[in-house]
Amino acid sequence: MRYFIELAYKGTHYHGWQYQPNAISIQECIHKAFSTVLREKIEVVGAGRTDAGVHAEQLFAHFDFEKEINIDETIYKVNSILPKDIVVYSILKSKADAHARFDAVGRSYEYRILLGRNPFFNETTWQVINKKLNIAKMNEAAKILVTYTNFKCFSRSNTDVRTYNCKVTRAEWILSNKSLIFHVTADRFLRNMVRAIVGTLLDVGTGKTSIEKFEEIIKSMDRCNAGPSAPAEGLFLTKVAYPKTIFINE
Repeated sequence: MRYFIELAYKGTHYHGWQYQPNAISIQECIHKAFSTVLREKIEVVGAGRTDAGVHAEQLFAHFDFEKEINIDETIYKVNSILPKDIVVYSILKSKADAHARFDAVGRSYEYRILLGRNPFFNETTWQVINKKLNIAKMNEAAKILVTYTNFKCFSRSNTDVRTYNCKVTRAEWILSNKSLIFHVTADRFLRNMVRAIVGTLLDVGTGKTSIEKFEEIIKSMDRCNAGPSAPAEGLFLTKVAYPKTIFINE
């Protein structure tokens, strides 16, 4: 049987989602916890991979297990083993061919900026000080993203992907007091894409890059033309969407 896991984590102390031989990852922690509880080697496949220091308020992964499991009991036992900064929210039965990565139809991220300093948010925001940002222009530039599909200019160099095309359906900044959050949704994202977009949009906000230049950067398909990547600590994966038909309701 195939099961989907819904989980969340604070990524500060991990080297991203994906298993690495010489560094601790979220995937490794999930592997170990489920293998311990179910007393069998469990391999989990994630909906995507977040980089070191990036957080997730919602991420899905799937695993296969021959037996019927007691879902509530398994969640309780797994969470008692996992580190405090990783939590499993739910386990869902799915169709045998459902895939956490390839069946996802949408992903949403938030990039969180604090306009000022706060010692309690050092690991979960990019704290920007002494910069005057034109948020209206940043939003004007952000709207351009939904009119393009090729985002090679915002992709990490030397990434092994078949296509740089992504369909962005939402891209906007929302300011509330000193909290400035970039909301972005697409069918898929390239590695480092959101952080590169944020860094480039901040260049628009400071006047370093014009709106016209921002569009030229997209057209260039060259990462060297875009701005610097924003730090990892402000980035959150907030939602992964799937067709309801892949899940088994009982």
